[in-house]
Amino acid sequence: MLDCPECAGPVAIDDEDELDVGDVLECEECGALLKVTGVNPTEIKLEEEDDEDDEDFFDEDDEDEDDADDEEDDDEEEADEDWK
Repeated sequence: MLDCPECAGPVAIDDEDELDVGDVLECEECGALLKVTGVNPTEIKLEEEDDEDDEDFFDEDDEDEDDADDEEDDDEEEADEDWK
């Protein structure tokens, strides 16, 4: 039996031998999603921790793409003005 890193409640696992790294479990007490990060011994961490890191990464990429789109729009406007 493992303890939930969020609420310290017990996390019941039916068959630890069937767990794989990346599997997601749910704490019955607090409902937190827990990702299996290791087997033998079984290790878990909050699933949200990974999601937050991914969101930061994607947000930065999205901003870069938006900046590139803005630059293309500016170039098109300048070309239109030059043509007139």
